[in-house]
Amino acid sequence: MDWQQQVAVVTGGTRGIGKALSESLAARGAAVAICARDRRELERLEAEQRADGRRFLGSPCDVRDETQVAVFAERVLAEMGTPSILVNNAGVGRFAPVTEMSLAAWEEVVKTNLRGVFLVTRAFLPAMLAEGRGAIVNVASLAGRSGIANGAAYAASKHGVIGFSRSLMLEVRKQGIRVMAVCPGSVNTHFFDAETPFDPDRGKILDPADVAQAVLDALELPERALVSELDIRPSNP
Repeated sequence: MDWQQQVAVVTGGTRGIGKALSESLAARGAAVAICARDRRELERLEAEQRADGRRFLGSPCDVRDETQVAVFAERVLAEMGTPSILVNNAGVGRFAPVTEMSLAAWEEVVKTNLRGVFLVTRAFLPAMLAEGRGAIVNVASLAGRSGIANGAAYAASKHGVIGFSRSLMLEVRKQGIRVMAVCPGSVNTHFFDAETPFDPDRGKILDPADVAQAVLDALELPERALVSELDIRPSNP
């Protein structure tokens, strides 16, 4: 893959896996556009990357909001062109037993993790189909395969991402678009700064850079090859 010819979009690109992916893509030479809700973090990361001579755009966007997603997509298409790589990474986790989970918490998780994937994909996909090439990477989770106690909202949303990815892959594979669902295990990010049902050894779990490397390695396969689902987990947590 000629990374200099790639335009990549990463949602939730200022933290964790999204930040690792956006920085790795930019380091390889791709033009990168990211979005997040924190304008200051976006401006800081954009300034850092541009200071290194990289093509980088940060734009505020809440992926749950259809209008904001449309504005973000219009800006990217106008300033950077059609993306050849779209990474739906933005996500949140809220954890509680079902009997104690508020509707607001449930909807925050599902709207961010699943509705956001749909809205962003729908915003960029027509342009990608017109080009007849590209890759869509949806960041799910191993929790979306197995479920977790006190994590029904999170597991359900990520299960939905996997199902969405499988269906989309079948829709667009013959039109030159590869679709991949990435299912990481525990990753050492801000996710574990809050209370969760997990208690991992943060010195042994995955680093965001590990996930980024696995994704980029999969994307570098010849276009005739499609990694439709990618599980990556700590080898000895």
